[in-house]
Order: sequence, then C-alpha cells, then structure tokens
Amino acid sequence: MTANPLGKPIGLQLYTVSAEMQKDFSGTLSKVAQIGIKEVEIASTYGKTAAEWTAALHNNGLHCRSVHLFDLNQSPEEVMNFSREVGAKYIVTSLNPPPEILAKITSANPDWTALVNAVAGMTLDDWKKSAAIANQLGEQAAKHGLVYAYHNHNVEFKKFGNTTAFETLLASTDPATVKFEMDCGWVSAAGYHPVMLLEKYPQRIRLLHIKAFQAAPPNLNLVGPGAPKPTELGHGKPDYKPIFAAAAQAHVEQYYIEQEPPFLRMPALAAVKVDYDYLHAIR
Repeated sequence: MTANPLGKPIGLQLYTVSAEMQKDFSGTLSKVAQIGIKEVEIASTYGKTAAEWTAALHNNGLHCRSVHLFDLNQSPEEVMNFSREVGAKYIVTSLNPPPEILAKITSANPDWTALVNAVAGMTLDDWKKSAAIANQLGEQAAKHGLVYAYHNHNVEFKKFGNTTAFETLLASTDPATVKFEMDCGWVSAAGYHPVMLLEKYPQRIRLLHIKAFQAAPPNLNLVGPGAPKPTELGHGKPDYKPIFAAAAQAHVEQYYIEQEPPFLRMPALAAVKVDYDYLHAIR
C-alpha cells in the first residue's frame, strides 16, 4: 500500500523545473501533472498573467496554494494581487534583507547570488530588521486575504551567541500574521533536525519544502562551490519518515518537492518523478 504523506496531495515548487517552464510553459505543467503532482507552488510568473496561470492550472488539474515573492523587481502588492487571482492562500518570501543590505547590491537587476552575498554579512540587528519586514508583509498579506510565510535556507542558522538568526526571526515576528515554510533540506544541511523544529513550533510551521542534499558536515554556504550538493529524495539526507510523523502532529497544511539545480544525474522532470515516487512510497 502506498499513500501520499499526511494524506495530502504531493506538491511541487515549480522552481525545480524553472528552466523547462521558461522554454515550454504549458507543456511543462502538463508533464508535471502527468507525474501525479496535484499542488504547485509558483516562484516566477514566466511572463504570464494571473488569468493565463489560472487557465493553465485548471487545464492540467493543478492547484496553487502558495506563491513566492521571488522577483526583486516586483512589489509585494503586485505579487499579492497575482496570488489572490490564481486562488493562492499563502505568499512567501525569504531572507528579507533590510534596505541598507540591498543597497550593497550594485546591479540594477540583481541575481540570487548577488543577494545571498549581500546577506552573508548580516548582523543580529540586521536579522531583527528582517523580522520587522516579515511583520509588515504579514499585515499586508492579511489585508489581501492572504497568509504570509517566511521560507528559510541554511544561512538563518548562523549563530549569534546562544541564538540563531532563525530563532530570532521566530521570536521577533507576530505569530498571528507570520507563519513559516520550513525547508527541511536546508535545515538539515545546516546541522539541525526538522523534527526538533516541528515539535517546538507546531503552530508556526504551516508549509514544508521537501528536498535532499548529499550527506556532508553542517554547512552554512548557500551558493558557490562550498554549498551543499543537491540530490534526489532517498539519495541523501534528511530521512523524511520521522519528519512526516512529526508534521502529522503539527499544523502543516502543504508540502512541496523542491530540488536545487544543477541536475547532474538526470533531467529535472525525471528527478521530480524520482522524488514523487519516493514520497508516494513513504508509509
């Protein structure tokens, strides 16, 4: 017998197949649906309107519960309006660097690496400012009928004395308006266990990213040659059986496969199939 974890449909963060989406928007969504995916999380519009997204999702039997504010050139207002139009409930961001950190990025069109490099030197006070931005986004999302969630990577587990940036974000944000999308892969890569966090914050963690990295010592590098090496579920860490057991006792509403590039062993869509089959076989 096989059944989807938590009794919920297996989701996919479409960032996983971003290169394919850019080449063939409709065809890629069709292939995603053929794998068995029912839920998707959007990380880029790929130049499509909310109406085009709604039609494409409907045509492929897909549902979108969550949208990431990924493009620095889009305002939160624009993304929140888009999210409502496609029927999403959650709007998600990560890092939330304060303006003075963003000012260190000289490019008019900063890429992800430039952003991460600017975040690398953030102080504890900077992370508190990041939490303040999360509170603002939480209030703004609520006015749009949405729920805001913060998505972690490994950099949030940088230690400051007896605390971490992640703990600071949790302690400095309003539980009523700021939820969390815990990326289990990045938590594990940083040397922490997702089960511990689910048990400690069962009300705050509402979404999960399900990804794997090759087994390695704890690592806070997010980009570059020293960053954790991505792999398919079942071929690295963490072990997801105890994580889903803990999630079943918490308030997790949805989870999403997300595999980081590069895809060295197989193409992205083939990797999604491996990831899907792994989750579908978890008892």
